[in-house]
Amino acid sequence: MTSFDAIIDEIAGRAAGNPGRTIVALAGPPGAGKSTLSERLVTGMAGRGEKAAILPMDGYHLDNGILEARGLLPRKGAPETFDVRGFIDIVKAVKAGGEVLVPVFDRDREIAINAARVIAPVDRIIIAEGNYLLLDQAPWNGLAPLFDYTILINPGIEELTRRLTERWTGYKLDAAGIDWKLNGNDLPNGRLVIENSRAADIVIDTV
Repeated sequence: MTSFDAIIDEIAGRAAGNPGRTIVALAGPPGAGKSTLSERLVTGMAGRGEKAAILPMDGYHLDNGILEARGLLPRKGAPETFDVRGFIDIVKAVKAGGEVLVPVFDRDREIAINAARVIAPVDRIIIAEGNYLLLDQAPWNGLAPLFDYTILINPGIEELTRRLTERWTGYKLDAAGIDWKLNGNDLPNGRLVIENSRAADIVIDTV
């Protein structure tokens, strides 16, 4: 298994040969640990003297009102419930350089907050993280040429089930609510990511 330090070395090496921004795609199913690894990577890069920032895909959830009107609210988190074009546009803007304000998803309130995070001009390495960054289906595959390095986290369905059950239990859902979240949405989305993502530069099974 590739070590965390080896991943940091690889990213730093690619950034050293890139005069502009280096965009790292960190993809994986719900509950895989993308947010945790993103934070670790930013901290690890800081230890190398590199300025890094996180660009979360979750900020591009469609609003609940739009999802409800389209009959998609129960499937929130599926590929069709995101503003993919908006996300592609922001990745292009980030890659071009300069300050970029990006939205962040508030899971407690289930809303995306606009301009909630700053990617500063000094941030040379950007960790884009989200379920579908490597999904080999339109329109998501429009992201492919924008990434300089790609990572896929795949802990396996059994471990994902355990983590997601723990997550939704923490949100005080009853057994029926947890069952729907798992089998009606999260695990189907997770299998889609595992089975239909493009080959990543590296695949890891734990964070």
